Amino acid sequence: MRAARFLLIALALCSLPVFADSDTTLLRVEVKTLGGKPIERASVIVQFVRGRSAAKLGRKARTTWETRSNQDGIAKLPQIPKGEIRVQVNAKGYQTFGQVFQIEDDEKTLEIKMNPPQPQYSVSE
Repeated sequence: MRAARFLLIALALCSLPVFADSDTTLLRVEVKTLGGKPIERASVIVQFVRGRSAAKLGRKARTTWETRSNQDGIAKLPQIPKGEIRVQVNAKGYQTFGQVFQIEDDEKTLEIKMNPPQPQYSVSE
C-alpha cells in the first residue's frame, strides 16, 4: 500500500508542468554574406556583459567564448548566461561585425550578415 501511494505521488509530480526559469541560453550564431551564403571559418567571439545571473557567475566563471563557424556558417556555443552579450565576428574578406544583444530565450539563433570591405579612401584623390 505504501509503495502504491509513493508511485501515485511520483506520477502526479511528473505530470506537473515545469515552470523553472533557466538562467542560461543555448546560443547559435549563423554567419552569412549579404546574399545569404554561409561564411565558413569566421571567428565568433561572445562576451557576457551583464544580466540577472551576473551575481552567480563569480570571479572565476567564464564570461568570454571564442569559436569558429563551420562550413554551413554556423557557430554553436555552450550554455551561456542570459542577459546582455556582445558578439564580434571576424571573417577574411569582410568588415568586422560587432553588436550588443539582449538574450532572454532558452535557445537563440542570431543571424549575422557580413558586409564586404569598403574601398580604401585617399585624401590625394
